[in-house]
Amino acid sequence: MGKFTKWIAGGLGWAFLGPIGGILGFVVGSMFEDNSQLTTTKTTTGHGPSTTTGGYVMSLLVLVAAVMKSDGKVLKSELDYVKAFFVRTFGADSAQEAIKLLRDLLNQNIPVTDVCHQIQKNMDYSSRLQLLHFLFGIAQADGKVDVSELELIDHIAQNMGITSKDFESIKSMFVANTDAAYKILEIESSATDEEIKKAYRKMAVKYHPDKVSYLGEDFQNAAKEKFQKVNEAYNQLKKERNLV
Repeated sequence: MGKFTKWIAGGLGWAFLGPIGGILGFVVGSMFEDNSQLTTTKTTTGHGPSTTTGGYVMSLLVLVAAVMKSDGKVLKSELDYVKAFFVRTFGADSAQEAIKLLRDLLNQNIPVTDVCHQIQKNMDYSSRLQLLHFLFGIAQADGKVDVSELELIDHIAQNMGITSKDFESIKSMFVANTDAAYKILEIESSATDEEIKKAYRKMAVKYHPDKVSYLGEDFQNAAKEKFQKVNEAYNQLKKERNLV
């Protein structure tokens, strides 16, 4: 049993119910010879909804499939890009498992809004932010984020309960614009030096990898990229304004 399979087997929890379970149920059932391997152990953050690694993985794969299908076609090159993304993030064996599941999902009709509502209800906010970051990473895997992909990710963010400021912050990490550094820190270009410093401290806490440590080392390591983007934005503004 590989890593992705173990994640799902070890902590399906809430994701096995509702639309996500309906979409992935037949796939999950074929992954195990003995249904007794399926447990619903929960991992909690200590506050808010309970989040399981298995539920997180299932949510990620379903939403990735939806984004890939958003332009009406799925190319082999896109699958190759996604596989490379998973290899970088989780390793070759896990990437192979993920792509196998993803191929099945791409043949299904995905009720995106219902899926997002289930995620909002059951997944903590930090994990939802990391999901959004993953989706932008997948969308940009071919070097650009298409309009159809951006519109769908915006829809996903709204229905997962992501604030507009957090959406723009993560979007600016992938879609270039003149005020990207300010948007990442969720401030205006007219912000004072002190406001920039205060915003950086706030975002450094919000996007710190420890926020998703309960999902395991792989996802915590993946969260470091988002944290690094915050640091890069702050360093850029420090250089532009000669901040000390």
